This record gives sequence, C-alpha cells and structure tokens, in this order.
Amino acid sequence: IEHIEIRHRLFEDQSFSKPIQRELVRRPEAAGVLLYDSKQQLFALIEQFRIGAIEDKDSAWQLEIVAGLVDEGETAEQTVIREALEEAGTQIENPQFIFSFYPSAGASNELFHLYAADTELSHTNQIFGVMDEAENIRLHVLKYEQLHTLLSQATYLKNSPVIIALQWLAMQCSPAKQ
Repeated sequence: IEHIEIRHRLFEDQSFSKPIQRELVRRPEAAGVLLYDSKQQLFALIEQFRIGAIEDKDSAWQLEIVAGLVDEGETAEQTVIREALEEAGTQIENPQFIFSFYPSAGASNELFHLYAADTELSHTNQIFGVMDEAENIRLHVLKYEQLHTLLSQATYLKNSPVIIALQWLAMQCSPAKQ
C-alpha cells in the first residue's frame, strides 16, 4: 500500500485540484477466463476461499472464473492457459480476449484481462489447485439455463470478473445471437 499526495486536473476550467491524500494498493496485472462448452451448453466456475470475503455474511468461499496473476515475462493469454490447467484441469487453446478493466480503480492499480474459451467440459466437482500456493479449488460445471438465476441472486456472485464474464456469456446465448 502506497500513500500518495496528488493533484489532478479539474473538469471545469482545466485548473488543478488542491492536494489530496490517497492510498494505492499496487498489484500486478491479472487475467481470467470463462470456460464454456457451446456444444453441451455448459460453463465452468471455480469455488475457493477468499480472504477479502472473510466477513461476508453468506460465505468466504467465492464462485469465480479461473484467474491468476500475470507472471513476469508472461502474457495475459499465457496466464489464462496456465491457470485453466491448474485451477480446472482444462487445456485450452486460443482463448478469446473480451476486454480489460480495473476491478477497483478507487483503491488499486490492478488491471484485469478477461478472456473466454470454448472447450469441452465433461468433468465437475473435482478439486484442483497448486499445492505450493495452498490452493484448494472446486470446479463446478453448470448449464446455460442456470445463468439467469445466478446473475439475479446476489448471494452467489460477488466479484466483478465473474459477473462480467457471465453477463458476456448471457449476451452470447441470447436469441438475437443464435
């Protein structure tokens, strides 16, 4: 965490603000991938314990897309290919880039790169993760017909990458797209 004093340009007259104090959480870039199976109309989410949700009234175990930090010398695409294998036991090729965004620009500089990958999903409820990283990750394979329910119940989805990814998938599955 870095404490910063900064001035920024004002909209009205292009002058600058008074100095303001802010805290910035510096984080490396991250990348995630929504795994889906268009032939079987399935998609995969992972579930794992998250320290940031420790005080969540529903659960500290969060449903998410496969994701991880971009390692030095690695591209975001290489990250999602690696993470899909580590966290979901799924080999993917040529993931489709959707877009990049800041999950919490009010406090962190982390840039998240979102991908999707159409792949065969036949396994579910298996446990994955890198033991050296203390990962204990459960894979859930769900049907497209469950998208609306998941997106409309705030109990299950509480992080921006999974919400954005599932909204993207819902748009792809809409009758106008088929």
